[in-house]
Amino acid sequence: MANEFTFRITTTRFDEDYAPSADSRVTTNFANLARGERRRENLRNALTMIDRRLNDLASADNADGDRYTAELDIVSAHLRFATEGDDQEFPLLEVLDVHIVDRLTGERHQGIVGNNFSSYVRDYDFSVLLPSVNEAGGAFTVPEDFGVLHGKLFQHFLESEAYRERFPLPPVVCISVSTSRTYRRNGTHHPVLGAEYEQDSFSLTDEYFAKMGLQVRYFMPRGSAAPLAFYFRGDLLSDYTDLQLIGTISTMETFQKIYRPEIYNADSPAGSVYRPTLERDDFSPTAVTYDRVERSQLAITQGRYTDEHFVTPHRTVLTQWAAGYATAPAR
Repeated sequence: MANEFTFRITTTRFDEDYAPSADSRVTTNFANLARGERRRENLRNALTMIDRRLNDLASADNADGDRYTAELDIVSAHLRFATEGDDQEFPLLEVLDVHIVDRLTGERHQGIVGNNFSSYVRDYDFSVLLPSVNEAGGAFTVPEDFGVLHGKLFQHFLESEAYRERFPLPPVVCISVSTSRTYRRNGTHHPVLGAEYEQDSFSLTDEYFAKMGLQVRYFMPRGSAAPLAFYFRGDLLSDYTDLQLIGTISTMETFQKIYRPEIYNADSPAGSVYRPTLERDDFSPTAVTYDRVERSQLAITQGRYTDEHFVTPHRTVLTQWAAGYATAPAR
């Protein structure tokens, strides 16, 4: 079953001229910004926020605060089935790849791929499969195999020739902390990542990413209002340079300030014990237009699209392949 499908990667520059492609997952943060009358202003403001945070964190030999700029590419991974047919290729996932340009030396540094991770199959799992299992009411139920196919596809992609040809290191997926969990500082402090927090228990998202072979740690960088969740393979603290980590923080913190300003643009930072909430008024909205309601609605639409064009027509192939694919659990 190893040759039932392959992966194809395409890239699109994310800048103020960016426009989503026809098969781009439109609930992705960067795609949400790039539509409507203010699309160019949105994109320019978001990129400016990223560069400001980048230079704020990379302050050494950077007296004017403008030494570095981020270059972002949208990486789209397409899964291509060996069989012919209308649904032979499917847009599996999208992430951002970061490069950091040093204006002083002219060097262009490889950052970390993985920011703004988005997946059609994840939309199916959370917006179609999970609600269907719980539509009868009663105690909330998570199917035993929830996220297993997605996790195996993700790990297979990281092991593919298509990924290894382009990216020297595993991805780091940086997202918001969960509003259903409480986080406590544990006394660990990293010079770039900042103060580490630990959650009271694993969230459904934590467990979902674990099936993708990713472990999680939570850090609140200097100047941040709340901790961020970092999902990774290997060793987050030693596998990446300080500048690479700064590129990831700057990019994803910016998107979280836009998407969840109640948490990441709050007027007061998280304390030693922190319970994130979207029900607060002491925050500052950004100058970037973002439609959270539309994002939630489109996740359902895209989940149904995944069912129709990926899960249902290829169910037999995917089930047989997943049964024979062994993955290593997150450490």
